[in-house]
Amino acid sequence: MSTERIFTLADFLQPSDLEPVRSVVSRTEDTAIVAWHVNPGQHLPAHAHPTGQDTWVIISGTGTYQLDKEGNTKIIKAGDIVIAPTGAVHGVYNHGTEPLIFVGVVAPAESGFELLA
Repeated sequence: MSTERIFTLADFLQPSDLEPVRSVVSRTEDTAIVAWHVNPGQHLPAHAHPTGQDTWVIISGTGTYQLDKEGNTKIIKAGDIVIAPTGAVHGVYNHGTEPLIFVGVVAPAESGFELLA
């Protein structure tokens, strides 16, 4: 087990013109902690974690967050905490002018990943 307990978010952010970048900060059996960098115009497609919860802490930027498979949305912004309970469909589109930066916590780490068909 790693003794590392403090991480610097900036060390994990990786912008890309092609697609959002997911960088694993830490992973145990209990949780996966990931840093996300989503440039303006990029999106994370709608998906669900069938056996776990996905919680996001929005650090900077803004986005249009998909709430369900019907496509209902809500604006999220820096300072928000966004929770997708087990099995809940979610995704985000960066409609802003600056990168959308957030930290995601998936628990348990092996929660599965299913794209919305």
